Amino acid sequence: MPIIVNLDVMMAKRKISLNELSERVDLTLSNLSILKTGKAKAIRFSTLEAICKALDCQPGDILECTDDK
Repeated sequence: MPIIVNLDVMMAKRKISLNELSERVDLTLSNLSILKTGKAKAIRFSTLEAICKALDCQPGDILECTDDK
């Protein structure tokens, strides 16, 4: 069951750039970009929490499970 990362969608809804989000959550641009493109294999709960606070959203707004195999 693949997990889809909708970080780019939430960033667009909140009108926040990758640079601004990077500063707010104290992550490097490269790590945030890896997460945004769905290439990350894992995410720490503390990182997910920081992103959710910065974007004023819930984890389910960013991460989505699909039935695709």
